[in-house]
Amino acid sequence: MEPSDSGSGYVQSLARGLLVIRAFDETHPEMTLSEVARATGLSRAAARRFLHTLVHLGYVWTDGRVFALTPRVLELGFAYLSSVSLPEIAQPHLERLVAEVHESASVSVLDGTDIVYVARVPTSRIMTVSINIGTRFPAYATSMGRVMLAHLSPDELDARFEQVRLERLGPHTITDTGSLREELARIREQGWAMVDQELEAGLRSIAAPIRDRAGRVVAAVNVSSHAGRTTDSHAQQEFLPRLLDTAASISADLRVSPSGGAHLAR
Repeated sequence: MEPSDSGSGYVQSLARGLLVIRAFDETHPEMTLSEVARATGLSRAAARRFLHTLVHLGYVWTDGRVFALTPRVLELGFAYLSSVSLPEIAQPHLERLVAEVHESASVSVLDGTDIVYVARVPTSRIMTVSINIGTRFPAYATSMGRVMLAHLSPDELDARFEQVRLERLGPHTITDTGSLREELARIREQGWAMVDQELEAGLRSIAAPIRDRAGRVVAAVNVSSHAGRTTDSHAQQEFLPRLLDTAASISADLRVSPSGGAHLAR
């Protein structure tokens, strides 16, 4: 969908160019001109101009019929990753956590209404969609997303709810705003979140907040497992204590980093 004008400082051509780049994903690694136009809501003529500009700049490749991103697009995210110490700080902690619980662990940040993975140590694949650095999921249906949403101010949370429609993604997804608000209040009080098959059938995860030196929640860490081999009680007894320790250790290291994690807050 084409972005709308957001004020006098809004550069529509830049927004459209980024929209074209974001149209490519794991399920659409290659697309024709018509497919790009349909995915972005742009006209064929506009999509053609942006695609050929991106080809000229080296961010997109084409054989004359289909288009695909090139590795050069990684430069767009490298500045963020190189300026933030969180992934580097989190990685050894995730590795120790995974060695203890023998399940996958990840760290993500909140970006609008989505979570974005910035660090991950996988064990076995438990989702139909593979998770990589940069993978995005709706925050409302994930344990890490709920931990971060739960610590937003009321105004910030209202703004997020205005931007998203709660859709049923898994067999147990909460799709009622009132119920979700109650769950977020409970998460904020207890200090951690568990999601049972709300993002996808068979996926259970538990998450805890990561805080910067000012005490603000700037990220989250989770342990995810297949619901068939892990009960809620087992996750709380075996995963939660280690997860909370890991979140505290990452937070402690983040507080003494040059940035203190302050620029991660969204």
